[in-house]
Amino acid sequence: MNSEDIDWRKLNEDIDRNGFARLENLLAPEDCASLINEFGNEALYRRHIIMQQHGYGQGEYKYFTYPLPDPVARLREDFYPPLAQIANDWSERLSDGVQYPEKLADYTARCHAAGQLRPTPLILKYNAGDYNRLHQDLYGEHLFPLQMTILLSTPGADFDGGEFILTEQRARQQSRARVVPLKKGDAVVFAVNQRPIQGKTGSVRVTMRHGVSDVLAGQRYTLGIIFHDAK
Repeated sequence: MNSEDIDWRKLNEDIDRNGFARLENLLAPEDCASLINEFGNEALYRRHIIMQQHGYGQGEYKYFTYPLPDPVARLREDFYPPLAQIANDWSERLSDGVQYPEKLADYTARCHAAGQLRPTPLILKYNAGDYNRLHQDLYGEHLFPLQMTILLSTPGADFDGGEFILTEQRARQQSRARVVPLKKGDAVVFAVNQRPIQGKTGSVRVTMRHGVSDVLAGQRYTLGIIFHDAK
């Protein structure tokens, strides 16, 4: 699947209603396998994080370096323009005063001018017993409000457990948790930090976080596509 095949109106409606949208079969099995097989190729990465050393959870992930591998770069470039339209709508509804350019290259240049020079797409690996605490991927002054995670492994065959979890915090309410069911090659698009919902007198902010529940068996790999670069 590519961005031209996506029903963007439905995706926007799903995000407005639930805080996320699921895309089936975004990556072909061979692309998933290629990304997993390259996990040990250190030339592709700028940094390797052991999660338990930082209190992030348990597992490991690696940030890609520039130039990004072709499948990763293509996803970032293809999905940025339509997601930027949603981001601009959110900015207007929340009176943030931020205008996101139409092209990824222009947005990347904005990040780099502010000292956010390091690419943020990453691949994550979880073994049995690993998990990812609820968090937000915030890396500097410039924050693109949407991101995407793609499952590279097959639930029930490659691993058990390891559900993708989103939480939403609305003012004066307890947090709501959602489990997003994903198959190999499926993606979930969701809010990085805050998103607008309709309140009594206009749009109000709700805060989102995401994480991964305990992997019970096997190995689970995911690809994360983040559009703002990091300091």
